[in-house]
Amino acid sequence: MRRLLHRAAAASLALALAIPALADDDKAKHESRIVVTGRARAETPPDFASVEIGIEAKGATPAAALDGASNVVRALIALSAGFGVGESDIGTTAVTLTQGTREVRQPDGSITEKPDGYRAANSLRVRLADMGKLGELMRKALDSGANRIEGVAFGLKDPNAAEATVQVAAMKDAMAQAGRLAEAAGVKLGPPLSIQTTPQGGGMPMAMAAAPMRSKRPGVPVPLAAGTIETSAEVSASFAILP
Repeated sequence: MRRLLHRAAAASLALALAIPALADDDKAKHESRIVVTGRARAETPPDFASVEIGIEAKGATPAAALDGASNVVRALIALSAGFGVGESDIGTTAVTLTQGTREVRQPDGSITEKPDGYRAANSLRVRLADMGKLGELMRKALDSGANRIEGVAFGLKDPNAAEATVQVAAMKDAMAQAGRLAEAAGVKLGPPLSIQTTPQGGGMPMAMAAAPMRSKRPGVPVPLAAGTIETSAEVSASFAILP
């Protein structure tokens, strides 16, 4: 009976020693991997332009100021429609009405604020697919009574498609890096074990802000350069190393 107990104890000890050894082997196999980060970027010409155009009007009464701004905005909407801009590509961005003031110097030399009618502002964001006509649209907007151009921006109608393209290129870059490292280390590269993307996004190539402007030179289009939109992507991937 004692011999049997001794044999059982010895077998249990051997098994206990073998389990950590197997666990260490599995851990080593699990950690046998190559981890890389693939990167890619692309520059894509924009396929639409947008501009914010507005009017700031003055009036002796709130109604007079607001009506003055409204009349110009109606003309801007009609002008945009004449350039082939659909209703979905025209949107109001701001409508404000405030009391105007002016500085008045008192006999003692101090300066005070006095009421000076009312000021109304109204702005539209217009998106134009035919970017070649944007400068002409801006010029004619000024001729129609607009006196504010807040900014110009260019963009992509489907930015997700551009991002997907660079993500694929980033993954290919990661695979190429892993392949080179495996060859240099004299090991055989296995399949990817994990893939993780890092959101990068894309930027507008151009943004322009301008103070209230009005020109006496009729019919001169505003010169604009669309540039390109840069889209980038990063992919972190780990690859197995085959035995």
